[in-house]
Amino acid sequence: MAGHNKSPLHQDPAILKWYNMHQNRYKHFRWTKRTAWLTFVYVVAVPSVFGAMGYMTDGKWEMRGKRRGDTISEY
Repeated sequence: MAGHNKSPLHQDPAILKWYNMHQNRYKHFRWTKRTAWLTFVYVVAVPSVFGAMGYMTDGKWEMRGKRRGDTISEY
């Protein structure tokens, strides 16, 4: 029967190296200017921009119950 031998399959060394690096990434992490800036951008700046955009446009458009030719703006 095919595939039922007792020897394990050969694994790609590059994939194993990447897997080990991925598993141990937290051990080699350092705070640098770049990592601090990226963390600030993705944790503070991007959500605050989207939150401000959502707050400013809240209730300005109504997409439901409109007929052809009606405007979607509510202000």
